[in-house]
Amino acid sequence: MKEKTQVEDINRSFYDFRYEDGDAYKVSEGLTEEIVLKISEEKNDPDWMRDFRLKSLKIYNELSVPEWGPSIEGLDMDHIVTYVRPNTERMHTSWEDVPDDIKNTFDRLGIPEAERKSLAGVGAQYDSEVVYHNVRQEVAEQGVVYTDIESALKGEYADMIREHFMKLVPPSDHKFAALHGAVWSGGSFVYVPKGVHLSIPLQSYFRLNAKGAGQFEHTLIIVEEDSYLHFIEGCSAPKYNVANLHAGCVELFVGKNSTLRYSTIENWSRNMYNLNTKRAKVMENAKIEWVSGSFGSHVSYLYPMSVLEGRGAKSEFTGVTFAGAGQDLDTGTKIVHNAPDTYSYVNTRSISKSGGVNTFRSAVVITPKAKGSRSAVSCESLMVDNESRSDTIPAMDVRTADADVGHEARIGQISDETVFYLMSRGLSEEDARALIVRGFADNVSKELPLEYAVEMNNLISLEMKGSIG
Repeated sequence: MKEKTQVEDINRSFYDFRYEDGDAYKVSEGLTEEIVLKISEEKNDPDWMRDFRLKSLKIYNELSVPEWGPSIEGLDMDHIVTYVRPNTERMHTSWEDVPDDIKNTFDRLGIPEAERKSLAGVGAQYDSEVVYHNVRQEVAEQGVVYTDIESALKGEYADMIREHFMKLVPPSDHKFAALHGAVWSGGSFVYVPKGVHLSIPLQSYFRLNAKGAGQFEHTLIIVEEDSYLHFIEGCSAPKYNVANLHAGCVELFVGKNSTLRYSTIENWSRNMYNLNTKRAKVMENAKIEWVSGSFGSHVSYLYPMSVLEGRGAKSEFTGVTFAGAGQDLDTGTKIVHNAPDTYSYVNTRSISKSGGVNTFRSAVVITPKAKGSRSAVSCESLMVDNESRSDTIPAMDVRTADADVGHEARIGQISDETVFYLMSRGLSEEDARALIVRGFADNVSKELPLEYAVEMNNLISLEMKGSIG
């Protein structure tokens, strides 16, 4: 058995606390019709959702595992628990009412403090259930809805949920979208009415505490025309010696002349298989801004997708990925230009060290309807040592001559001359390399929410410690 490195131990310590046997109920391992029906019963689903789950399970059993990405042989669905109910009877709107062990978890992650200081609303999910959700009164008074999706499904927004749920990401999209459709649990629903501009963000945080379990939250956001929203998503889990799975789904509907910024910082543990699906539909003169930081998981398949459906729609994707020992992160984005005069820009940085593998995978599709559209993709990769690997796999599918499409990629290693120069100015080799890496990622990290940019820089410094020699 390979001995754990100092880097790995330091990197995960902040997130690796956990509470043993704190769950109130869990289904059996594996994936069967009986298990799916039990989850539906636990959720008190309407009939149409129960039928949707069963249809998704059928599709899951018919589809094959993708063969073109990193190996997921270590993921055995026969040993994954798909639903874990934490030790709380209901969702709370007061932080003080949340059970102590769950509350302590989120206290240590800084969620209540963030809510008080800088957020318009917060949702917190623990294993398979949302345990806390709250939104500021002044935000609610503007007509903004921010609640857990299951309450919305059974309440006054039931028709809106049914109209939009897994319409952008149908279960037939791929095997793990079908899995999500069968066993999804928890997640957030956001509705921003016409003309409302939220000046401070909303945030959801997902914590997977249970060993050998999966988390399958569903996030649905509808932003009506002439509106603005910044939504922040964070996630983490403690490390176990067995596989955990994350197969969430995010569906974003961006109305005419609106802007939605969706920021994600994922710091899953290195036993996590992160097979998440995110997609946005962007209407006339609207804009989606993806900001993505991927620092955790053993294997990731993650490609947020923008469908530019209205004239003048825009997509901007900014991402940073950090792959260390034992990590194979396959990330990127896909953009479909399906209307005239649409625009997309992709700017990514990936960093590999200690044998980590980074693959950037992008697809730009310009349909015959997208005359006058423009797209630019820029990806840069940095390998900190000779053990690591970085690949770039761009795809351009252009179906009209009236388009401007470009791709730029650079892959390199840290220059010994640069390290020597910084050391001559008084820095240690460790600090010199960390400074170079932070500088390399700077134009991406400045797009992150402030607290996450600080976290990313701290993470880079910790990752670099013990990596010399």
